[in-house]
Amino acid sequence: MSSVEKLFFREASLLNIVLRFLSHGVCLAALFAVTLSAAAQPQAGLGVIEGKVQSSNGSEAGVWVIAETDDLPTHFIKIVVTDDGGRFLLPELPEAQYKVWVRGYGLVDSEPVYLRSGADVTLNTFVADSAAEAAQVYPANYWYSLLEVPDAEEFPGTGPDGNGISEGMRSQSQWIDMTKQGCQLCHQLGNKATRTLDHLSHLDFDSSVEAWQYRTAMGIRGPFMSSFAGRFGPRGMKMYADWTDRIAAGETPPAPERPSGQERNVVLTLWDWGNESSYIHDEITTDKRDPTLNASGYVYGVDGGHGTLIELDTQSNEFRTIEIAVKNNTDNPAVTRFAQQFPVPSAYYGDEALWTGPADPHNPMFDELGRVWMTTKVRGNNLPDWCQAGSSNKYVQYYPTRGSSRQASYYDPATEDFGLIDTCFGTHHLQFGFSEDRMLYFSGGGDVIGWLNTRQYDRTGDEQLSQGWCPMVVDTNGDGVITKPWNQPVGPLRSENEGGGGEQLGEVNLSLDTRMSPGSYGIIVDPVDNVAWGVGTEFPGRIYRLDIGANPPETCLTEVYELPVINGDIQGFGPRGLDVDNNGVVWTALSGSSHIASFDRRKCDVLNGPGVIDSQHCQQGWKLYEVPGPTLKGTDVKADFHYYNWVDNYNVLGLGENIPIATGSGSDSLRVLNPETEEWVTMRVPYPLGFYSRGLDGRIDDPTAGWKGRAVWANYGTNFNWHTEGGKGTTSKMVKFQIRPDPLSN
Repeated sequence: MSSVEKLFFREASLLNIVLRFLSHGVCLAALFAVTLSAAAQPQAGLGVIEGKVQSSNGSEAGVWVIAETDDLPTHFIKIVVTDDGGRFLLPELPEAQYKVWVRGYGLVDSEPVYLRSGADVTLNTFVADSAAEAAQVYPANYWYSLLEVPDAEEFPGTGPDGNGISEGMRSQSQWIDMTKQGCQLCHQLGNKATRTLDHLSHLDFDSSVEAWQYRTAMGIRGPFMSSFAGRFGPRGMKMYADWTDRIAAGETPPAPERPSGQERNVVLTLWDWGNESSYIHDEITTDKRDPTLNASGYVYGVDGGHGTLIELDTQSNEFRTIEIAVKNNTDNPAVTRFAQQFPVPSAYYGDEALWTGPADPHNPMFDELGRVWMTTKVRGNNLPDWCQAGSSNKYVQYYPTRGSSRQASYYDPATEDFGLIDTCFGTHHLQFGFSEDRMLYFSGGGDVIGWLNTRQYDRTGDEQLSQGWCPMVVDTNGDGVITKPWNQPVGPLRSENEGGGGEQLGEVNLSLDTRMSPGSYGIIVDPVDNVAWGVGTEFPGRIYRLDIGANPPETCLTEVYELPVINGDIQGFGPRGLDVDNNGVVWTALSGSSHIASFDRRKCDVLNGPGVIDSQHCQQGWKLYEVPGPTLKGTDVKADFHYYNWVDNYNVLGLGENIPIATGSGSDSLRVLNPETEEWVTMRVPYPLGFYSRGLDGRIDDPTAGWKGRAVWANYGTNFNWHTEGGKGTTSKMVKFQIRPDPLSN
C-alpha cells in the first residue's frame, strides 16, 4: 500500500469512527482530539508502540491490542493485553509501519490506525450492540459448546433401525470422545467456517443433514472425514445439522471471560510461513533435554501435505521451504498417503489434489548435535527382506512387525543434508532418551514400540544393526521376567497412523504373561530412570511404561495403566499427548474429557502379577485437573479439545518448573496449569481466529535476558488454513508466547 493509499484509508477509517461514535452518543470534539493526536504521533522508531484503549464505557481492561505489518519479508503480528487501566505497550517491534487495532470480548473490532514505533496513542473502540455481534470473536469451543449430544440414557446405541446411534457407541462419553478424536483430528469445530453452512448455500440442499453429508465427504480429507462420520450412525449428521441450524437461527454461546492476572502479561508474536495449502503439523525450536540448544536459531516446521521442511528465521523475519528427501527406489517408491481423488469436490479448491509430497513428515525433534529428526516416509510400504519372516534379525525372530508406512530421517542444518533410515516398525512421534547411546524412541508401530540407537547409526551407518523393537508384554504371572508363550489380545487393530492398538483381551491364563495392545500414539522418556512411556488413544485410554532392559527383546518389560474407572464411572478419557516432569510424574492431555491428567507410578502398590490384567491396578496414581471453559450442551464435559501437551521442566515460560501445558486446540489457546495451586493461565491467540495447535516446545535464547530471552512456541497446525480467519488464501502461522512481569514491561 502506498503512502497516499494509506492516508486515504486512514481518513476513511476516521470517518467511520466518527459515524460510529455519533451513533453511540460520544462527544464529537473529544473524538477528534483523541484520534487526530494519535495520527500525529512522531515516528521515532523506538521499538515500541504504547497507549490506551477506551470505549463509551471508559478504559477497556483485558482486551487485545494487535499490530500487524506486511513491510517485513513475511507477514508479522504482535499482540498484547491491556492492563487494569486500559493501558498497553507493544514491545520489540521491528522497524515498519503497523496497522494497529483492538479486539476484546464485549466489543467489536476497532477501526485500524497506521503507526510506527515510538507512538503513544489512544485507541477508540465500541461496545457490541448485541450478543450475536459480540460472539463473532469468541473462540471456537464456545460455539462448539452449543452442540447437543444424545442423552446418556440413549446408550448403548441400537443402530439405524433403532435410535440411529451406532451399536458400537456404548456410552455418551464414548460418543463425545468420537466428536473430538474423530471430528477434530484435522481442524477446529466451532470456527466460522464450520459452524455455518454458508459456503455450501449455492448447492441448494433440501436439508442441513444433506449439507453435512456432503461437507464430510468434501475435498482432500473427504474419505477420512466420511469414514469417521459413519461411526456415529445417522444421529451423527442430525446432531451437527441441528447445531448449525440453531446457530443460523440466532443462538449464541456464553461469553468468555477477558484475560486476567498473568494472562494480561502475555506477549504474542506471529509470523506467516508456508503457503495457503501448507499442512504444517507441528514445529521444533530446540532439544527438549536442553532448551538452550539452537538459541535464537531457526524454527522448523513439517509440512505433511507437501513433504517439506519449513525453516523460519525470526531475526530476519523470513522463511524458506526445503524438500525432504526420500530413497530413490523405483521398485518401492514413496508415495503420498493422502487421497488424490475425492468423493465430492472441495468448496474451496474443487478437485485439485493439494497434497502430493511423498515424505509425509511428522513431529520434528532436535538432537544434541543440532540435527532435526522426523518421522517420514523414506520408501514405499514394502518391507525390506531383513524385516520379514525368515530373516536372521533377532527382533524379527522374536516378534515380526506388521509393516511400516513411515520410517525416520534427519536434516542437518550445518550441511543441509538428509539422513534416511529405514525401519521395520511404523513411526509417528519420536523422543530422545538420556543415555550416551542417544536412543531415539518411536510411537506409531501399532502393537510394538521401536527405537534407534543414533550413536551407533552415526558410527556404522547400519540401519538394521542400530534399531530394535518390542511387543508390549506385561508380567501378569508376576515372576519378574517375560517368557513365551503369552496370552494374546484379540480383535481389530486400529490404524497405526493414529496410534495403533485397540485389541482386547479374551480368555487369559494367569500363569502366563500377557501381550497387550494399548496402542502407541504419544511417546516420551522419563528423565529419572531413562525408561520410555507411551499412550494409547483407544477408549477410554491407557498409558504404558516400556523398559527394554539389558538385552532386548528378551528383557523388554511393559506395564499398562488405564484411566481410572470407579464403580463403572469413567473418570476421564481421550489421552493423546504425553510428557514427564523432573520427578518422573507422567502428564497427559485428555482430549475427550478435557482434563490434564497426571500419573505418579511411585504411588502404585502393585506393578505386576495377576492383579494388573485389567490395567486398573493403580487408580491412586492418577489425578485429573479439569480444563476451564464451557461444557457441551446438556453435559458436564468441556467443549475444548487438546491435541497434545508438554511440560515446562526448565522454567522456560517463567511460571516455574514442572508446569504442564496442553494445547487448547479448540479454544485458540495454550492451557497452562500450576499443579500446586491448581490455577490455570490461558494464553489465548485472539487473531487470526482458528489457532489450532498440535504441539509445542520451549526455548531459552538468553537466560540472562529475563522474559525476553525465553519463550514457548506453537504453530497453526490445522489441515485447512482456509478455516482460519481470513478464509481462502490465509497461510499457516508460527506463534511465540512470552510472559512478562506486567502488561507494560519492555
